[in-house]
Amino acid sequence: MTNKFKDKLGEGGYGSVYKGKLPDGRLVAVKILSEFKENGEEFMNEVASISRTSHVNIVTLLGFCFERSKRALVYEFMPNGSLDGFIYNKGPHNQSRQLEWKTLYNIALGIARGLEYLHQGCNTRILHFDIKPHNILLDENFCPKISDFGLSKLCERKESIIANTGTRGTVGYIAPEVFCRNFGSVSHKSDVYSYGMMLLEMIGGRKNIDIEGSQTSETYFPSWINNHLDQPMNFNLNEVIAEEEEEITKKLVTVSLWCTQTNPIDRPSITKVLEMLQGSLQSLVLPPQPT
Repeated sequence: MTNKFKDKLGEGGYGSVYKGKLPDGRLVAVKILSEFKENGEEFMNEVASISRTSHVNIVTLLGFCFERSKRALVYEFMPNGSLDGFIYNKGPHNQSRQLEWKTLYNIALGIARGLEYLHQGCNTRILHFDIKPHNILLDENFCPKISDFGLSKLCERKESIIANTGTRGTVGYIAPEVFCRNFGSVSHKSDVYSYGMMLLEMIGGRKNIDIEGSQTSETYFPSWINNHLDQPMNFNLNEVIAEEEEEITKKLVTVSLWCTQTNPIDRPSITKVLEMLQGSLQSLVLPPQPT
């Protein structure tokens, strides 16, 4: 299927992804999970979660392989790769790849719709716990699809609080309550926080955490954005943009700052996020500055 794993698309802590082709000619992405993963929990999570989904903004799982220690997942192929390649201007061979603000806005909307489906549209609520640009795949029309459900949790629709999750996620996107319960309870609001951090990266075109930074306070992205709000709804992101683009940017900034509130109670639900994104800019107010 992959021609002896000839064409590698990427890799991460989970393993590697290769381009493949089915007998009918359809292109696929084959994810080979690392063999050292204990008891296959991440693999089973992925299969159990994604097999319950069917949504335009969720990547489609076409099949899987479980043979002794070898585990593979077969997905639909996304020709434009992952969102991080466009945010950090690093395409194949380090080519600069920029997206228009309208395209970024539509991608933000699509991801929010996918998250709302996971939180509200499935018979069993699915919390993703690893929303980040690397896990957002883009099809040929730049329609975003949420992928990588290895850290996800299933819970009953009525439940909103998750117990004993352990710290899960990626540094820079993990909600405060996930690694310290003093901040509040872990729930669907934890995905909202990760979504907000990702929005900030989409706006600023940089990683939200600079691992080479000397002080954490200098590299925490919500604080960085707040420090650049010279006055309400007036900020400088180092580029001149048109009026319509400025409105999109201001809307994305406001929504992202609400999503990254330290206390989960203060964050909107993903349904409310969609309302804010699709509503008028005039109806939005800036949240308190995060501590």
